[in-house]
Amino acid sequence: MKKTLTLVLALIVVAACAAPPTNRDGAVDTNRNANRAADAAPAITEADAIAKEKAIWDAIKNKDYAGFEGMLADTFLEVLPDGVMDRAGSLAGVKQFEPSEINFSDWKFLSIDKDLFLVVYTVSVKGKFAGEEVPSDPVRSSSVWAYRGGKWLGAFHQECPVMTTAPPPATKAEAAKATSPSASPAAPPATGPDSIANEKIVWDLIKGKNYEAFGQLLATNFLEVLPNGVLDREGAIKVAQFDASKVVVSDWKSATFDEDAALVTYTIKNPVPNFPPQGQRHSSIWVKRDGKWWGQFHMGGTPVRQPPPPPPKPSVSPSPK
Repeated sequence: MKKTLTLVLALIVVAACAAPPTNRDGAVDTNRNANRAADAAPAITEADAIAKEKAIWDAIKNKDYAGFEGMLADTFLEVLPDGVMDRAGSLAGVKQFEPSEINFSDWKFLSIDKDLFLVVYTVSVKGKFAGEEVPSDPVRSSSVWAYRGGKWLGAFHQECPVMTTAPPPATKAEAAKATSPSASPAAPPATGPDSIANEKIVWDLIKGKNYEAFGQLLATNFLEVLPNGVLDREGAIKVAQFDASKVVVSDWKSATFDEDAALVTYTIKNPVPNFPPQGQRHSSIWVKRDGKWWGQFHMGGTPVRQPPPPPPKPSVSPSPK
């Protein structure tokens, strides 16, 4: 929750995720195993969820690094321009971050299941990172919290810039190429517990312009976070209708929250004007409901930052005789 404050504005791409039918609204499976039943999470309200997210920012501001670390799950992941960081990497970065003022707005809350929830918000920060002033430009932030060992712990965080200007409108030819549906729309392939495989299905559907099938893969209360806004299911279907024929997806990573919720994160590149040359980082959450897997959440638009070149090796002069 720090380095992304230096992000540049990025061109929007699409959502990616999955799944529908009868229980798409996020209702909890009744077939919980004995361990999870014994560690049942207490009900969480939106106000309590927001308070927990603000508390983790307060720990950073107050340089309470032990408190910050104690609020994170062992499997915590953070998606940054520099890469996907684990718990130790996030803590190391926080120790270089010195926020002096933090302002929040536009909160949204989504209960994924009884032991997993999501908060989305906009945050602007004044302060320093590694001794240098950071821009106070607002960023969109998303955090997942999981109930583990009798308490709520941060499990995932990602940020992207807030786009303040609209991307240039597509030409008529570009718009027709992007939105023309496939000649023979087909039902989406079956999804499963492999979140990477599920996400690849989504991109194949978008590239094939099978937007109807893509829409069938999104949960009713699906949520998508992009630089230009927070979208519901219908908004995600609309933003997916672009020319994705040259999009390249790579750097796949996946993680499991529990037996019915999983995360996938990856990088996309698109050789079009104004798209970050190193690509963007995207993440999705897949959930299992009534024995099926489908998409619950997607976030994109985190520009990949090229790591600085290593310092030159000092030349070795021969010692005088």
